[in-house]
Amino acid sequence: MKTSATLGVILGNRDFFPDVLITEARRDLTKLFADLSVEPIWLSPQESKLGAVETWPDAQKCGELLRRNCERIDGILVCLPNFGDEKGVADSLRLAGLRVPVLVQACPDDLDQFGLDRRRDAFCGKISVCNNLRQYGIKYSLTRDHTVAILDPRFRNDLIRFIQICKVVRGLSGMRIGAVGARPNAFNTTRCSEKLLEAAGITVNTIDLSEVFGEAAKIGSEDARVRERVEQIRAYADASAAPYDSIVRMAKFALVVDDWMRSLSITATAVQCWSSLQKNLGVNVCTIMSMMSEQMLPSACEVDIAGVVGMYALQLASGRPSALVDWNNNYGGDAEKCVFFHCGNWAKDFLPDIRIATAPILGTVLGEENTVGALEGRTPPGPVTFGRVSTDDLSGSLCAYVGEGEFTADPLKTFGTRAVVHVQDLPRLMHILCQNGFEHHAAMNGSHCAAAVAEALGHYLGWRTYHHNRPRDLPPLGKACLST
Repeated sequence: MKTSATLGVILGNRDFFPDVLITEARRDLTKLFADLSVEPIWLSPQESKLGAVETWPDAQKCGELLRRNCERIDGILVCLPNFGDEKGVADSLRLAGLRVPVLVQACPDDLDQFGLDRRRDAFCGKISVCNNLRQYGIKYSLTRDHTVAILDPRFRNDLIRFIQICKVVRGLSGMRIGAVGARPNAFNTTRCSEKLLEAAGITVNTIDLSEVFGEAAKIGSEDARVRERVEQIRAYADASAAPYDSIVRMAKFALVVDDWMRSLSITATAVQCWSSLQKNLGVNVCTIMSMMSEQMLPSACEVDIAGVVGMYALQLASGRPSALVDWNNNYGGDAEKCVFFHCGNWAKDFLPDIRIATAPILGTVLGEENTVGALEGRTPPGPVTFGRVSTDDLSGSLCAYVGEGEFTADPLKTFGTRAVVHVQDLPRLMHILCQNGFEHHAAMNGSHCAAAVAEALGHYLGWRTYHHNRPRDLPPLGKACLST
């Protein structure tokens, strides 16, 4: 897996351990960083002995270096090739003043190399460093193994997971959402607290659908931008069953929303997908929302603002588009399978057989001819991560859950965007969702990234988070978890 990030790196050292251990660690980290497209920001051998941190002056230099690059640094790796200097590491982080995730790694000793020329003692040093970080009030992450070699595949995976954590924490802090239209009156489940989101660094901007309709009406059907957008829609999905006039109306809607999003630097939207659109514009805009999500600008239906936060979190961790789904149906008598469904605006990433259709359920009350623009398609077998972010107004906090499963190839005869999903111990998960008052909407992503998202939300952002079927080899986190 290729990734991309900028990491501050602190090499911990103690003077009476052999210099070669630091030199080898720097060499191995350089190789690993190149493989993962990671840019390191660390002291050079000219700035401190071996480019490591041991003394107070070293900590001052390291802290200043990291602070100067605060806008670029996604997270910090603490590497202990030997016992390290616990105060030097902690002081460097305190002086840097960066509120980013920190990963602590320690290199293992070899049984046949306990002499003075190769002894490390990093097994012990890691405990001391973590003790100091705890004293300093600095949050940190751990590798799955207490000690692990830098070029061990397990550490490579630890580092990938850590980078995912960094991307979620950084991306959600400063997220800007656009709410397009009012919440459908029938959906109390999509209520949320904009104030709690704002306190978490997530801003919600609003626009009334009347403004969108008004601006769209001013755009001529032969406008070059409209024709270009119509062609983009036709190239995106099979539009053979969609009337040209319906696609034109979708295109105009898209242009207005695009311009508004750019004017406010909005990166995610939650759209009132019914019933004003069908009554006043005569279309569904699911296709437009799908196209935005595919372009990594996630879009949720039914003005589910908190739902699109979950979509964005999964997207940040995986680097793939997300979608909003309903926990919709049981799958026959199989207690560990269910149906994900929406009518539907899932990104093309989920739908190799994507086509523009209508929304039969909405059509029963709004006229099916007014619902052109809904998508139809089936998600094939593969990995899935699901999750949800909610604002718990009664406790004044944000909460979330996240878990993993598999899309299956089990038969399913229905319309809309759909998938069959297998989740281990699904009945227990459903009990937890209902007991904690979560919504019927969930975000999904075609990857396995639950561990990174859970740690980012629960440990670093401090949101009460439940990680379903958490792997036993993951290090324990703090107390920001839901009661199960």
